[in-house]
Amino acid sequence: MSHSPRSSAGSRSRRRASSSRSARRKGKRGILRKILIGFALLVALGIGAVVAAYLMIDIPKPNDRAVQQASVLYYSDGKTEMDRIATVNRESVTLDQIPKPVQYAFLAAEDRSFYDNRGISPKGIFRAISGALAGQNRGGGSTITQQYVKNYFLTQDQTLDRKGREILLSVKIDGELSKDQILENYLNTIYFGRGADGIQTASKAYFDKDVQDLTPSEGALLASVIRGPSLYDPALGEEQTTLATGRWNYVLDGMVSQGWMTAAERQDQTFPKTTAPKRSTAKSNDIGFITEEVRTELRNRLRLSDADIDRGGFKIVTTIDKKAQRAAAKAVKEQRPTGERTSDLHIGLASVQPNDGAIRAMYGGAKFSQGKYGYFNSAVDGKMQAGSTMKPFTMIAALRKGLPLSTTYSGASPYYNKAFVSTGAGTSEIQRNGGVVNYGNASYGPATMRTATQKSINTYYAQLNLAVTPKSTARSAEDAGVVGWNGDKRAPLSQTPANVFGTDAVRVIDMANAYATIAAEGRRATPYYIASVKSTGEYKLDYKVKKDVRRAFPQDVARDAIQAMSLVDKPGGTGYPTVADLGRPVGGKTGTTSNNYAAWFDGFTPGQLATAVGMYKGDGRLVEKNQLVNLGGFAEITGGTIPARIWTDYMIGALDGEPVKSLPPAGNVTYRPQTDRPSNAPAPITTTQAPAPRRTTQAPTPRSTTTKSSSSTSSSSSSSSSTTKSSTSSSTSSTSSTSSTTKTSSTPTSTSTTPPPPASTPPPSTSSSTSTPPPPPMTTAPLLTPPARPGAGTGGVGEGE
Repeated sequence: MSHSPRSSAGSRSRRRASSSRSARRKGKRGILRKILIGFALLVALGIGAVVAAYLMIDIPKPNDRAVQQASVLYYSDGKTEMDRIATVNRESVTLDQIPKPVQYAFLAAEDRSFYDNRGISPKGIFRAISGALAGQNRGGGSTITQQYVKNYFLTQDQTLDRKGREILLSVKIDGELSKDQILENYLNTIYFGRGADGIQTASKAYFDKDVQDLTPSEGALLASVIRGPSLYDPALGEEQTTLATGRWNYVLDGMVSQGWMTAAERQDQTFPKTTAPKRSTAKSNDIGFITEEVRTELRNRLRLSDADIDRGGFKIVTTIDKKAQRAAAKAVKEQRPTGERTSDLHIGLASVQPNDGAIRAMYGGAKFSQGKYGYFNSAVDGKMQAGSTMKPFTMIAALRKGLPLSTTYSGASPYYNKAFVSTGAGTSEIQRNGGVVNYGNASYGPATMRTATQKSINTYYAQLNLAVTPKSTARSAEDAGVVGWNGDKRAPLSQTPANVFGTDAVRVIDMANAYATIAAEGRRATPYYIASVKSTGEYKLDYKVKKDVRRAFPQDVARDAIQAMSLVDKPGGTGYPTVADLGRPVGGKTGTTSNNYAAWFDGFTPGQLATAVGMYKGDGRLVEKNQLVNLGGFAEITGGTIPARIWTDYMIGALDGEPVKSLPPAGNVTYRPQTDRPSNAPAPITTTQAPAPRRTTQAPTPRSTTTKSSSSTSSSSSSSSSTTKSSTSSSTSSTSSTSSTTKTSSTPTSTSTTPPPPASTPPPSTSSSTSTPPPPPMTTAPLLTPPARPGAGTGGVGEGE
């Protein structure tokens, strides 16, 4: 039977379709073969390139880094050398000088497969490459060979190029050097902190012994420290001790797991005690403290590692003015009390250029690295309550709200308001009744903001702070650059009514910067120590500071604040006559805490320098032994005495030869209706009557500008005279992370039978005889103790200036 035409046509169609599919399959297989061939060629080329690179790369001489230049610090002129950072400090030893348990400690910490691997870690390489592609530092788990290559021949850059060179060099070194030689070179070149390169100098730096005398426990700590000297050196603080202990345990446990130590031997290990850090490469005078701050800025701003800093070969131009720094050291040396109870006296000074942020001088101590406080920087590490140096920020808060300098309140003392009631342990009767007193309990009539600032009238500022709200005071202070501290941690400024009296713990360096903001007419700058850095060695760097200056509050507000603060050196001002010796227009404020636990003078010359001087005693706790009384021949130290004298002498030297600049014009802030005044805030008095002290006081005796006896005279006159110096907070918080939060206030002998008034807000009036209820029995000025924040100490209202 024959096939039909339709069947023949279908058969031909099927054959054509099958042929077409077969052709397509052949085409796809051809493309796939081409891709595979291309990929193979690329792999071959890659392998060839790697092999070629491997063959061409040379191993640098191990001692190339040993001749690296030291980093040199210069004064602000860029020519005069100020100090040197860690000239490479290395003393090489052979591997057989290093005890076996110490060697094993480093292997347990960094590379437990060291004697088995080929110099690289594939897993670590993958993490490093993925991190570089993502722009992150994910760690690399580098082998000891890789670390040796990176630290000794390359840089710390997180780039694929550097990682590629590291891998090739590591493989090549592993193939050409024995494992023992690699380990020896590694231990002689790794950086341990404390200016020590290599395990021998590290042994001396941490344990004051040669490497052959190290115990397994000490070796385990050194193996822990190299992970980050600034983070794992237990001598640097509690946090570092915690980290070091955890890493130390990890190392010892690793030695047990690898069979390098028995469980019984592990049980016998105790955490080793290190010697105090000594940086022989830094100057042991006041400059050494600056060098340490420069190191910190190199780490934090320029992101350099400790090894980069100590071995980088940098030319570092600082902001420090040589003339100003010498003037600071000279002023403190000449005016610092000596003799009885002065060995633990802390004096800090910082001087900042307004509208710039450059730190022109910083005095943190006399002898860096020497003695009990050799590593304690009084200008940076010391924290003390601010006292009346906080009052200008309440004034600024008022001006920002439209309360002009003519705003008037009664200056009578005491002033009572339930907002200031304190019932804590050790409080006096007047405190429990919400009383605020002026220095010496001097009483004034109606006072303007100008006069209240000049004379530091506590009772005026208590009322003003209620009117503007404590929250606004805290915000103005923070806007200017004031930073609160709780032990060694930053903390928000308090927002209680007593914050106007400086109940927060602050630092000298921050107060200098905050006053620089006022001097710059409301423009705040971020302070800095480094103007520029250029590399003279292998690490490539060309850095110039980018100044950060921005407006903190309006210009007219700052200008009016300057006008009020400029009366500090005029007759009746709390800095008179000492500050008047400068012979230039100034603005400033004294500060003395209750019971003389701290004393300040912060001030500025227009557009030139803003300087803060703060001093306190001992560990900063509110205990009798830390009071600034009966020491070095002084009955008491207040802000208007030694701090003002140091400030004035420093400014005379620092500004010698500089032009005298005038104060800016008044801002003329005008009154704006206050629609949000708190219910507990008294209304201002409408009269502008000049204040008249109830007491007659003898004018201060003119003083010499160079002798301590003159400062003593100032102290005496301050206690009894027109300056009515006020401060409301006591105490300091410095070397200890937690300060005392209680203090004793004795109840004075009664000389009156007048009972204390109720704890309520008195109605405002224009007469000082009726504006304030009669005071409770008293012969001295008691103080108010507001609720204390941990680490900030307790603040008192009264007694200070």
